[in-house]
Amino acid sequence: MTEIWIKLIINIIIILLLLIGTFITLSASIGIIRFPDIFTRLHAATKASTLGVSSVLIGTFLFLYAKENIVSGKLLIGILFIFITAPVSAHMIGRAAHNSGIKPLTKNRTDAYEDAMRKNN
Repeated sequence: MTEIWIKLIINIIIILLLLIGTFITLSASIGIIRFPDIFTRLHAATKASTLGVSSVLIGTFLFLYAKENIVSGKLLIGILFIFITAPVSAHMIGRAAHNSGIKPLTKNRTDAYEDAMRKNN
């Protein structure tokens, strides 16, 4: 009887991870369309890849392990690759956009990066 409950709990966790990942990816794709400037769009795109896609991959990993007893190294490497590359690439794209003269569309905020660059030069 306890084995049935364990399988049920694992299935619920898998379903929740897949639903959460799908919701985050969907909301981030809407954010990419709706946000006003490159910096906020970049934030939405980065959150989608790190949280949404990684959640789906973790759910898939748990599904394969629970159903087939398969430990997929490709999924683990994919999760690790996304966690490493997405924030770094977003930072570099944002920095390149700022250096090319694109300013954030923020009200009542100062540009801390520009202030730091003025102090260094």
